[in-house]
Amino acid sequence: MDLDLTLEDTRWGDLSPLAEQAVAAVLTHLGIASDICEVSLLACDDARIGELNAAFRGKATPTNVLSWPSVELASDRDGGTPARPEPDFTGEIALGDIAISYDTCAREAEAVGKALQDHVTHLVVHGMLHLLGYDHVRDGDATLMEGLEVEILGKLGLDNPYNEFAGPDGPRDLEQD
Repeated sequence: MDLDLTLEDTRWGDLSPLAEQAVAAVLTHLGIASDICEVSLLACDDARIGELNAAFRGKATPTNVLSWPSVELASDRDGGTPARPEPDFTGEIALGDIAISYDTCAREAEAVGKALQDHVTHLVVHGMLHLLGYDHVRDGDATLMEGLEVEILGKLGLDNPYNEFAGPDGPRDLEQD
């Protein structure tokens, strides 16, 4: 796997091992050959992710994770499995880009008493699933995506993250409004 990691905020430290493990776990779980996949990950702060959120989603606020898939793979059917990514003419699969904010991740992890590395692992898994066509806008899609997250994180020895983020109306969306 080719993981292009850009650290814009030094508070992230050495994020490579955690990011590589999370990306590989998603690809392995879905049966996608990781050795031909390319992913870019921007590790930034709230100011930068706020700019990106405003530019691409029209929301001028920071968020925890954003993703930009190279190819639209989502199913037209609510709860349907996305199409599998296909290699391009070079034999590589360019999956897309993920951005993650240190400030928001740290606040969220602290709010639920969770280790920052566990929360970041979850958000990288979440971002990867978005790159692979999974989403949580429609109910069936959310159920499918969250189920995959729980399975993948469980294989990494991490608890169900949605139990920690649940409110009176159930789990809240990871991508903040």
